[in-house]
This record gives sequence, structure tokens and C-alpha cells, in this order.
Amino acid sequence: MEKISKLKKIFNLLLIFGIPCSYAEISPETITIEKLKRAHPHRIYLTDLALNHVIDGRIHILDGADNFKYLGLIGTGMMGLTALSNDRSEMLVATTYYSKGTRGEKSEYLEAYDTNDLSLKMEIKIPPRHAQALPYVGTMRSSIDDRYVYIQNATPATSISIIDKKEKKFVHEVMTPGCWIILPSASNDKKFSTMCGDGTFLTVTHNSEGVPTSQERSDKLFDADKDPLFVQAENIKDVFFFVSFLGDVYEIDLSGPTASLNSKWSLLEDDDLTEKWRPSGYQLLAISKTSNRMYVAMHKNGREGSHKFPGDEIWSYDIKSQSRIGRSPGNNTIAMTLTKEQTPHLYAYDGINLQIHKYETTPNLKHVDMSDLIGEFAGLIQTH
Repeated sequence: MEKISKLKKIFNLLLIFGIPCSYAEISPETITIEKLKRAHPHRIYLTDLALNHVIDGRIHILDGADNFKYLGLIGTGMMGLTALSNDRSEMLVATTYYSKGTRGEKSEYLEAYDTNDLSLKMEIKIPPRHAQALPYVGTMRSSIDDRYVYIQNATPATSISIIDKKEKKFVHEVMTPGCWIILPSASNDKKFSTMCGDGTFLTVTHNSEGVPTSQERSDKLFDADKDPLFVQAENIKDVFFFVSFLGDVYEIDLSGPTASLNSKWSLLEDDDLTEKWRPSGYQLLAISKTSNRMYVAMHKNGREGSHKFPGDEIWSYDIKSQSRIGRSPGNNTIAMTLTKEQTPHLYAYDGINLQIHKYETTPNLKHVDMSDLIGEFAGLIQTH
């Protein structure tokens, strides 16, 4: 309207001075909606908390196979937790809305968006306790059959909400004092575990109504005072791989009634210790289930408090031999994930320059492409 008003003023001045002119009406813009192409393994979902305007979080959706073409956006409200369903058909968002923007009546919902067209499929009201936290892997996860959604709560007391998507309702809250992050079973659709600050793991089994039937704690498997574990874990079946602040890998088996330690091994060699290399980032490791390779973001001259520094390098490991097989430029990575292919690509988010970097993984990790600037405060990257 302001532009049209200025054009009319110019037109009237030209008439006053006798200057011939013509005036054409500005045609209104036709708004259209373009359908998404069928999703493929290189579709990227980047969760952005947008901390400078935190009530307006979003998921950026890009095509990593087509010059990082921007495909769309899903709003996540204030401090939304996000996770793709296991079948990749839905993007799940647990979030908060206030009736007057930054104040007023508070409402919390679990939302499910269709990944075919990004439309809202359902929303389920949940207790106002979900963790308003950085979007770590595991703050919200689905059961292996995608029927149940587990949501991390913090008030600051910790608990986990169980949502039944089939019945479209919240069904139970499991108290998990001193424990954090959700590790869903890969073999039991009614079971999950969580890591506790005393070095144990709590395993919860529930019935079809979502009511817990057992809660069992493991023995102490790590020392959180001497060398805590990063909460993010990647799994092969029911074995979850954790990395410690000082560079050890813990293979935790969650298949039984209680968790057990399968193996513990170091990411570091003698020279690495001398140079003080340590793992770091928000989503710092990725595992290929087909090649049994693990990728970890590492930074040099590590110290107390540097565990979230961007990665100077990405180190590659053969899980079977528990040995390093490569080192690659890290491009300031703070989050990384692999595509779900027989021969995967790795995508890593640059926390300094706000770009996504693409790597080939075969025969060795090799940087091949990068996006333009994307995101403001993003810390979780997922692929279809």
C-alpha cells in the first residue's frame, strides 16, 4: 500500500508540471503452493531454536542432493523438541504456545506433521512439563513401532511423558529422578531406558495402556564425576554407543531387563592425549549400521568446559576393530548425521559460519559440498 501511495504522488506531480505519462494498475500477486517432490534420503531437516526470537523456532527443510534447495519450513513455537518418526512419515514437535505471544495462558502440544506435504496431521495436548531445552537427540523419541511417543520433561524434576498416537492422547507420566534422555528399545515396542547421573541406567517397560509394569536400575556403568558421558547416543539394534568427555566410547547393551556394559574403548592415541584432543558438539557422533563406521567431532586443546566447542576435525572409526581409520576437516561442526543409505553421506552443521557441509563416506570421509548460510541457532540435523 505504501508503494502504491508513493506512485500516485509521483503521478500527480507529473500532471501538475504538464509532463505526459501513463499509469498502470499493479496486478495483485497470485499466491500458490508448490507440492514437494517425493522425499529421498538426502532431504535435510535442520532444527533451529532461533534464540534471538525464541518463540518463533522452526525446522528448515532442504534438499541436500539439489544444491541445498530450500524446500519448506515447519514452525516449532518456543523451544520445541523435534524428532522424525521411525518410518519417516511424520515430523514430531513437542512445543509451547502462549495465548498472548510471550505471556498469557500456556499450552503444550505434541504435533505431527506429514513429511509428504508438511501439513499438520494431528495435535495432542500434553502436560505442561516438556523440557524447554536444546534439541538433543533423545529429548523426544518414538517407540520402534511408532505408536508411542516418549517426551523428556523437566520442571526441573525429570520425568517422561508417554503419548499414545493411536488413541491420540497422553496416557502416563513416568518419574525418572536424576535421569535424562530417552533411549527407546529396538526390540520391544513398550520399553525404553534413560541415563542417570549416578552412572546407572534406568529401564522402563510399560503395557498397552502406557502404564509402567517394571522399572529396573542397572549397576554403575560409568563415573559421572571423573568422566561424564555426552547424552547423545547412536545405536546398532539394542547397543547404544556413548562418548565420554575425555574420549572413551561406552557400548551399552539395553536388550535385557537392565543395562549392561558390553565394551569400553578409547578414541585417542598417545599423541592425541599430548595434544589434548577431546570430543565436542551438540550432536557429536553418527554411526553407519551398514559399514559399522562411527564418526566423531573432535577439537584440539580440550579443557574443562570445552565439550560444546565446534569440531576442528571429524574422526572416523571402525567399530569392530575399535580403531581410528581416518581424520578429516571438521568445518566447525556442532551437529552431524548420516543418510540412511547402503553407502551413506554425512551432513554436518557449521556452528560458526551457519552452513551445512556434505561429505562422502566411501572409501574415506571426503568433503564435497556446502550450503549457503542457513539457520540462526541450530543444533540438531536429521535426514529423511
